[in-house]
Amino acid sequence: MLPYWVENAVDEDHGGFVGQIRQNGERVSDAAKGSVLNARILWTFAAAHRLLGGNRYREIAERAHTYLMEHFWDPDHGGVYWSVTQKGHPLKTHKQTYAQAFALYGLSEHYRATGDQDVLSQGIRLFKLIEEHTLDREHGGYLEALGQSWVRIEDVRLSDKDLNAPKNMNTHLHVLEAYTNLYRAWPDLLLRARLTSLVELFLDKIIDPDTHHLLTFFGTDWTPVTDVISLGHDIEASWLLLEAADVLGDAAPRSTVREAAINLARAALQEGIDPGGGLLNEMLPDGATDGDKYWWVQAEAIVGFVNAYQETQSADFLNAAEAIWEYARRHLADDDVGEWHFRVTRDGQPYPEDDKVGMWKCPYHGARVCFEVIERADRMEQADT
Repeated sequence: MLPYWVENAVDEDHGGFVGQIRQNGERVSDAAKGSVLNARILWTFAAAHRLLGGNRYREIAERAHTYLMEHFWDPDHGGVYWSVTQKGHPLKTHKQTYAQAFALYGLSEHYRATGDQDVLSQGIRLFKLIEEHTLDREHGGYLEALGQSWVRIEDVRLSDKDLNAPKNMNTHLHVLEAYTNLYRAWPDLLLRARLTSLVELFLDKIIDPDTHHLLTFFGTDWTPVTDVISLGHDIEASWLLLEAADVLGDAAPRSTVREAAINLARAALQEGIDPGGGLLNEMLPDGATDGDKYWWVQAEAIVGFVNAYQETQSADFLNAAEAIWEYARRHLADDDVGEWHFRVTRDGQPYPEDDKVGMWKCPYHGARVCFEVIERADRMEQADT
């Protein structure tokens, strides 16, 4: 995966990284560049440098960091724009909380990899902006999006496929992820309180106690506005919640988080595994609505089921992780070009119109499953000896 991004995604003409590469390898010459993609590249190569070493990985991370701060960072109001043009000029300048979370995730990982205090200061500043402008002090949680100067806007959708709802499970999951990583580097009391509140929010508002699935979209007061189930987010949340609890280090609440996490993983295992292989993408309470196999869903399923196995020693979870890994190797890994396909049909065929690189197609999920399994396997081996 990593060589693909090093060899294909660097934009030597305009700086940063190419905004879009099609499945067939064609670069889209005028494609916009997204802050989420840039931040995910930053996180991936910072993590690669931290775990694997190598000057080239650090160089790519530095490139992503420089471009993030020089082109996506708003010099007047702070925070990152949603997108810039191919040449790096501001394009969509609203402040999507999801994008702020990924920028923070990337900055905090880059600090962990390099120890650069300026990078940590940038991350702390972004955390404070998120708290100042997007925190809902009345109902809890974070607003989905604001305008460039952090004012309310009507259309807060994360993508064209999402509901125009003021709060979104997906955004909160990635704020949780970013705050967890920042807390590793900067154990601040306010950050600790906010991360604790996010864990509690998932337990109290986002996880359905009856179905053990995540609710996905909400009104401002946390009233659910849809019953769509995102199986990929369910299994991703199962391990990210436990990661947050472990980083916080509170022994008593961990048991509650653990129970919720195992229930999420078990529901995904029992209801989401396709007989033909892989984890399904979305479903309604009465059955699957999307049988395609997305690269990120399979990647998060492997981590989530390995995590559930570590917690329970249940072979069912480990067998599921191994089966999905084999499915991904057979159908999603592109052995000819590199990286993984964005998605495949139920019979394992990639969609020719999908991106290999794009606003939503990134290296972070695929690389992270490898990093997580390497680290977890090492810890399990050390525990055995």
